[in-house]
Amino acid sequence: MASYEQNFSKHAPNETVPRIRMLWNSIPAQLAKENKKFIYGLIKEGFRAKEYELAMLWLTDCGLIHKVHRVTTSSLPLRAYEDQRAFKLFLVDIGLLACMAELRQDVLLDGNELFKEFKGALTEQYVLQQLKTLKGVRTYYWTAERATAEVDFLIDNGIDVIPIEVKAETNLQAKSLKVYYEKFKPRLSIRTSMADYKKEDWLLNLPLWAVGIAFVK
Repeated sequence: MASYEQNFSKHAPNETVPRIRMLWNSIPAQLAKENKKFIYGLIKEGFRAKEYELAMLWLTDCGLIHKVHRVTTSSLPLRAYEDQRAFKLFLVDIGLLACMAELRQDVLLDGNELFKEFKGALTEQYVLQQLKTLKGVRTYYWTAERATAEVDFLIDNGIDVIPIEVKAETNLQAKSLKVYYEKFKPRLSIRTSMADYKKEDWLLNLPLWAVGIAFVK
């Protein structure tokens, strides 16, 4: 982690480096919260988007973070409906996220009651990484207009919009995904979790390990 931050100083404009570091180090805490979008004020109180635009652009262009925009519809192409003001930031690698959060290996492997909340953020990071390996697929997330429901990811493959709900364990409740399904009636809805493969009437439960290969033809 020290090497990453040293590279910020080595390659980024000097005046931008402090904000790059602040934004970079805020990502684990942002993912751990139930925020509907990235909040600049959580980096430093009173700061707004314009103070961090260059820092975010630098990290994105370097491939160190992924920016996932919100949409409130399910129409093709999703890119035409993305909300430029609402997005989430993910790191390029799940190992970096665990390291930045100072997550102990034994807690990760053996589990802990106190670890359940952040486990969700870690699982979303993993799924996003797998989706980013798919060629020709764009990734978004969806919230209802009044933010009463949220689907972790939508993917646009040019033909369909596929909603994906992420579960860290075997808890298979998918209330937000059901809200999305009833509103838009997608041909395929996916819930990915630690449970086994199972096809239901309107829902496909996909094991987490299969996310990266399920859409490969």
